[in-house]
Amino acid sequence: MEKLMYLCWLPERIDPAGARELMIDAVGKRLLALDVAGLTIDVDDDASQFASPAPPPEGEPPIGAIVSVWVDCYDRRAPIESVLHEACARVAGYSVVESMYREYGGNQWAGPRTWVDGVRSPGPLTVTVFEQHPDFEFDDWIEFWHTRQSPMSEAIQPRTRYVRNAVFRAITPDAPPYRAIVEEAWPSVESVTDPMQFFCADGDAVTLQANINTMIETTTAFIPYDSMRNMTMSEWILRS
Repeated sequence: MEKLMYLCWLPERIDPAGARELMIDAVGKRLLALDVAGLTIDVDDDASQFASPAPPPEGEPPIGAIVSVWVDCYDRRAPIESVLHEACARVAGYSVVESMYREYGGNQWAGPRTWVDGVRSPGPLTVTVFEQHPDFEFDDWIEFWHTRQSPMSEAIQPRTRYVRNAVFRAITPDAPPYRAIVEEAWPSVESVTDPMQFFCADGDAVTLQANINTMIETTTAFIPYDSMRNMTMSEWILRS
């Protein structure tokens, strides 16, 4: 089984409700008809309109959706990409290695998943893409991300789900050289937009600043910030 992830830039002037209709109602239905083994679509829809912790540069076309497809063999992906290219202004595809660091119900921030396929996940999602830091060899970079960044952020942030996707290789022409696609789910919009909640500071200014400093120190060590893009989205698990 292989996991493919596609970053999708949507048509210009599409509004958030239209983005949901396009990617979930139309694209999602067509991809399910291709009998893919699994399908999740993250989309910047009408339920995800809140400020990103690290927004893209002003004027840069935003990534409007991310399509994750599980297939037996990536060689036969042409019908999937045909659907995406027909719907989207631009598509960048990657073969990834998924690492489920935290699933729903795995910590105190949320219970196990109870909603069925095809229903929007209840909490908001942030998705971050970034390149490998040039100061690291690949193995050292992965080790830092997995053994230092992940447990640190787990300890100081209220995530309900954390999916690490390490890019194995790009599978479409001209795909940006991202090496990581990170999906993080949260209990509420306020848990992302309120720094006291986002950094588990519980009203304590000293704890807040300490946790912010820890996050900045660790992330800047392995993420080249000029390549990082963070998007607020909704998670739709259409076939689990």
